[in-house]
Amino acid sequence: MFKRSDYFILLAVVLSFFTSAYLWFVVQDREQSIFTAIWIPSIFCFGIYFKLSALLNRKK
Repeated sequence: MFKRSDYFILLAVVLSFFTSAYLWFVVQDREQSIFTAIWIPSIFCFGIYFKLSALLNRKK
């Protein structure tokens, strides 16, 4: 079901989330935290795009 590339996308999302939480709660740099949190949906979209591209190319 999951490929290695899927795990890398999920790992990037988790790292971005924890980095954002670290910046928010520990460093208390609110702007950098929000900027890092904005990466999460972008990384998901990136992963979905490549997953759909791979599925469509497999059916041809």
